[in-house]
Amino acid sequence: MSKMRLIPIIAIDGPTASGKGTVAQKVAHKLKFNYLDSGSLYRLVGLVSKELGVSFSQESQLYDIAKNLPVHFDGEKIFYKNQDVSDLIRTEEMGLRASAVGAIQAVRQGLYDFQRSFLTTPGLVADGRDMTTVIFPEAQLKVFLTADVAIRAERRYKQLIAKGISANILVLTQDLEERDARDIERTASPLTLATGAKMLDTSHLTVEQAVRQILGWYELTEL
Repeated sequence: MSKMRLIPIIAIDGPTASGKGTVAQKVAHKLKFNYLDSGSLYRLVGLVSKELGVSFSQESQLYDIAKNLPVHFDGEKIFYKNQDVSDLIRTEEMGLRASAVGAIQAVRQGLYDFQRSFLTTPGLVADGRDMTTVIFPEAQLKVFLTADVAIRAERRYKQLIAKGISANILVLTQDLEERDARDIERTASPLTLATGAKMLDTSHLTVEQAVRQILGWYELTEL
């Protein structure tokens, strides 16, 4: 068995605003594991492609952007060419662009090796749309984390308002439904429940409760 196969992996997939990012970060912190927020990479590709004027139809250019992202992470901060873009890529516009580029196979191929590079000791918690199915199919624990769309829209609304960004909850709900459809129906690494994955509906759970459930499942994989 290779050394890579011995590194524990918790892979978490789920739709937009299901809480997987917050939960995954806390699980990683509890276990002192590395953390991969794959969604931030697609948002960054969306940002860079906009800055360079690259359209979604220019797949070879998008592949080059994804393959050669000059990005590094420092805790929860994300730096592109030494510029902190943590807040910039979290806008709704970048969320929509991330959803668009995420449906392009060339972009997903360009980011594959970079995402796999996060698999280092002592372990990894990775969240996204295809962590359990494509990037880390060997994960010891696979989780599909979801929540009712109305609750997800309310969560996103509160996040935006807290940041001083105006938002309309009806528009957010429609946006989430459209993103869900794109993620599920796309041909490139669609969002789906992986074989052996555990479903976790956080609609009526606190972050702490969701974290405890995942940690409990992980402990059972070690027995």
